[in-house]
This record gives sequence, C-alpha cells and structure tokens, in this order.
Amino acid sequence: MALFTESAPGVAEEAPAMTAGFTLNHTMMRIKDPEKALHFYTHVFGMRLLRKLDFPEMKFTLYFLARLEEGDEVPDEADARTIWTFQQEGLLELTHNWGTEEQADFIYHNGNQEPQGFGHICFSVPNLDTAVTWFDDNGVDYVKRPDQGKMKNVAFVKDPDGYWIEIVQADLMGGSGQ
Repeated sequence: MALFTESAPGVAEEAPAMTAGFTLNHTMMRIKDPEKALHFYTHVFGMRLLRKLDFPEMKFTLYFLARLEEGDEVPDEADARTIWTFQQEGLLELTHNWGTEEQADFIYHNGNQEPQGFGHICFSVPNLDTAVTWFDDNGVDYVKRPDQGKMKNVAFVKDPDGYWIEIVQADLMGGSGQ
C-alpha cells in the first residue's frame, strides 16, 4: 500500500524504498543570546532542553529542545540521551555562535525581510484564545494577531531573535486554502 500524498507538480508518486526510516529530526535557528532564547522557548512554549552540546574548538553551542508529554522517558546518561535526541521528531535546535551576545548591533536575518527565505516555525495549540492571553501576559511581540489580516484564526509572534512563530488551533484550520 502506497503512503498518502496530495498531488502537486514535482511530487513523487511513491516514497523511494531507500528512504524508509528517514525522519525529520530538527530545525535549526541561530540565536544571539542563549539565556533569552532558552527562557522564551522553555517558559512561553513549555519546551524542555533535551541536550546541550558544546563545540569549543569551533566556538558554538547547540541546544536541542522539544515539547515533552507526561510519560516521555528521556535517558539520564549523556551519550544515551544524545542518541535518543537524534531519534526524535520535530525538535528545535538553537545554535549559539559564541560572542554574538556581546555585540550590541548583531542580528540574524529572520528570513521574512528581503531577500526572503526561511519563513517561520509553527506551534499548534489546543485553544488559540487562551494561547493569545498567555502570550499577552508574557509580553510576547506579535507580527499578527488572530483577528488581523486576511488569514483569521492564525497568529504570528516573534522570538527574541525576531524569528516568526505561527500559532494555530488545528480545528480552526479546516477550510483553509480552498
């Protein structure tokens, strides 16, 4: 039985057998100040830091974050946890190049200014109104609130580095893009 896919130009009719077991593990975004970024993602979005990997010879640190659920079992031992981390789906990797936090005028391109490239990550929330109240209570910056613009029931907020985060409530997305 073939796996489901909608059709569009360029879409392979079947997933090649050699890709069995391929999993999208993480998306990486560079951050200026790890303390600010980690606070934002662990406090505002409830993500947990699974693994921190330092690379002193190249002067950068990787932070792997995920939304864990009750009952998720994360290994205690560092190497086992590293292997486990690279077996997960949908992680966020924050990469800090050492010293950027000391440079007052340093910023990363968020992908939404010209020239456009990377656009955003997305969190699905159980209740959009409740999430918006939580973001407001935590002073989160908005790109777009759910009642603004042509796309209703979708919010966009910004993280400390200016990256956009789309916020959706799945059951409000039916009928989108008709």
